[in-house]
Amino acid sequence: MCGICGQFHFRTGRPADEATLRRMTASLIHRGPDDEGYHFAGSLGLGFRRLSIIDLDGGHQPMSDEEGRIWVVFNGEIYNFPELRRELEGLGFAFRTRSDTEVLIHGYRRWGTGLFQRLNGMFGLGIWDEEERRLVLARDPMGIKLVYYRLNADGLTFGSEIRAITASGDTAPDLDPTALNLFLRYRYTPSPLTIHSGVRKLAPGTMLIAGEKSLKVERWYRFRPEMPDPPPRDEEASGELLELYRKAVKRHLLSDVPVGLLLSGGIDSGMLLALMNLFGDHWKTFTIGYGTSYRDDELEDAARTAQHFHSDHTSVRIDRKTFEEELPGIVRFLEEPIAASSIVPMYFVCKRAREDVKVALIGQGPDELFGGYPRHVGIRYGACWREMPGWLSGPVRRLVMSLPRNETLKRGVESLGTEGSLERFRNVFSIVPGGVVDSLFRDGLVPPDMDGKILQCWDGLDSFMGGTDELGDFQLLELRSSLPDELLMYADKLSMAHSLEVRVPYLDREVVEFVQRLPQNMKVRLGRRKWLHRKVCHSYLPDEYLRRKKRGFAVNVVDDWFRGSADGKMGQYLSDEQSCMYRYLRPEVVGSLLRDHLSGRHDYHKILFSLVLFEEWMRSGVTPPQ
Repeated sequence: MCGICGQFHFRTGRPADEATLRRMTASLIHRGPDDEGYHFAGSLGLGFRRLSIIDLDGGHQPMSDEEGRIWVVFNGEIYNFPELRRELEGLGFAFRTRSDTEVLIHGYRRWGTGLFQRLNGMFGLGIWDEEERRLVLARDPMGIKLVYYRLNADGLTFGSEIRAITASGDTAPDLDPTALNLFLRYRYTPSPLTIHSGVRKLAPGTMLIAGEKSLKVERWYRFRPEMPDPPPRDEEASGELLELYRKAVKRHLLSDVPVGLLLSGGIDSGMLLALMNLFGDHWKTFTIGYGTSYRDDELEDAARTAQHFHSDHTSVRIDRKTFEEELPGIVRFLEEPIAASSIVPMYFVCKRAREDVKVALIGQGPDELFGGYPRHVGIRYGACWREMPGWLSGPVRRLVMSLPRNETLKRGVESLGTEGSLERFRNVFSIVPGGVVDSLFRDGLVPPDMDGKILQCWDGLDSFMGGTDELGDFQLLELRSSLPDELLMYADKLSMAHSLEVRVPYLDREVVEFVQRLPQNMKVRLGRRKWLHRKVCHSYLPDEYLRRKKRGFAVNVVDDWFRGSADGKMGQYLSDEQSCMYRYLRPEVVGSLLRDHLSGRHDYHKILFSLVLFEEWMRSGVTPPQ
């Protein structure tokens, strides 16, 4: 795990500037405190900061082949590199190191960009082909790692984080009001947009190719899930999935440094710990929570799981004061606002884990893969709602819409009645109706067709749909949009803030592609979510663990704070008309949302927290005031 950056003046041929590249690279030192490296080739400059995980002595980057034709800077891990190495050695390629980076060099020489299709791992990388004078940037198919870039008059700058681009000395980017509108609708900014005008991030499974005066961005990962005919039987599917889990965990434990686990009280990370015990014991595990004062705290459940599987366990507690005091610094590390209340506990659990380990596994993925959220139940049975006669659905809809709070249920009823699938999915993803978000903005800041902007970000993804079913199509969007650009993005930024590498075994490519081909009744069955995943977990976890209530990572904490009073720091941000957000937004509309939430008429805690995050971002200095 590392930080990469570079500049390529493909438009003008101007030589890369060493001082600039060193400044860009230095901005990423938290991602790679162990080593640094550079390569210059006329108009091309590459920079690298290393966090040494595999082949501690031989993995220096930028790395090249013996002839100096192919140069690579690489952030991530390639879990199937031993198999690829053996294949390449059989083809006559000689290796000088034990690192996975060298597989990328020889693999590119053999297969070109077709190499990416062969990789099982997480990566954001740059490959310089000296002979072709061509730069290739690529992001892994699940979007676990990031690559940002910005075009200018000379060509482009790129980096693992936005700070490397701004360190290049270009004019500081302005705020993009369209991206802000999308953030307030969805709690994250979908690829390829960022909230910074002119700064883009590669979408998962895409690559950028820059050559002499040319540039193109295209999708390299073109997997289209197709349901097998006939679909697998329950026992057959559970057996295959369990074996895939075992292999994935074994791959993800490959390391020359200590490995641990970020442990929640749920079944996903508990299953990871059980599988880790197949390949070692007394793993170090780490949990964070708010204590018994909050109803969804996971400290006790996680401690019992750790005791059952004999891990060396550490618990960390934070409180409201810590949350509010540390939020500004956390937002600075994120670089883009992400309105997930779990960003604060994620930051602190990674900080504590880094004291003992350099790599940690996390249990992200099964909720998106197997249908672990209430919205998945709605999608699964949405066709029944649309087929319901009007004389029945009308009264039910009116009853639901008259309920106080219950915004999730209201949005579900409104969304699932929409006929077009992409439009329906767009509405399900949103945290409030688009009209509510549009009403927040001052006149003239956003275009009138905002409802279609998310569809532009999803452009082309519909061509990969239709091979499975309704729930499978929806989950494809989650895997290509909300999961990488929200949850995985903040996991990367907040772990690397402490030089900790986090790995996601459930998002192993073999696991994901297997699950995407399963029918929806193996994911949501008789209203029960994550059905097949739970069946597989039953092989290792006690029944009482499987009966535990699903708890959010601080889901209800922020709601409790907003509803309890508005006298805290977050409430003051919203009520202060001098807040930075009001350069773009209307204070009277924000005030109305806050009053409705505090009165109990509506549940607006998600949009209110999004507004707080935006204000923190504005004050953080990540972008200058306009």
